[in-house]
Order: sequence, then C-alpha cells, then structure tokens
Amino acid sequence: MSKNSTNSFISLIVGLIIGGILGILFAPDKGNNTRDRLTFRLNKYKRKLEDLLDEIIDEKDSIDSEAKTQSKKVVNNAKTKAEKLIDKHKSIRKSISNYKYE
Repeated sequence: MSKNSTNSFISLIVGLIIGGILGILFAPDKGNNTRDRLTFRLNKYKRKLEDLLDEIIDEKDSIDSEAKTQSKKVVNNAKTKAEKLIDKHKSIRKSISNYKYE
C-alpha cells in the first residue's frame, strides 16, 4: 500500500470508530446499557485491529524471508562466478609461465 492510501485507510477507521462512539453516546438508552454496548464494540474493533496488525506483521516477515532467500542466491551466484574467474586466472598464469620456459 502506498503511504497516501494507508493514511486514507487509517483516517477512515478512526472516523468510523469516532462516529460509532458518538452515535452510541447520544443514543436514547440507559447509561449502563450504552457503556456495555460501547465496551463490546470497542473490544470487537480491538480484535479486528489486532488481527489486521498480525496479518501485516506476517506479510512483512514473508517479504523479509523472500529478500533473504534472494540475497543468498545472489551471493552464491557471485561466489561461483568469482571461483570461475580465479580458476581461469590460475590457468592463464600457468600457461604464461609455461610459455616463458619453452
């Protein structure tokens, strides 16, 4: 998600929560019933937010894992190419050494 859409999403969630709280507070019901409903709804939103955060963290971990896997592949590929270059260099040095003495 881009930063702008994330900010819009957060603003939407905050607006919904505030609107819900104000709607409940001004509803024509007993204070105890209103507080109970408010507590229930806040707990429900809290659980949803915790689930969303867990999902985001899991996705981040998955991305980190993929990045580590790709970086290991790049490092291993670079090592293989470096070893081939070293072997080729040794071969060239050997053939140059043999050429001088012939």
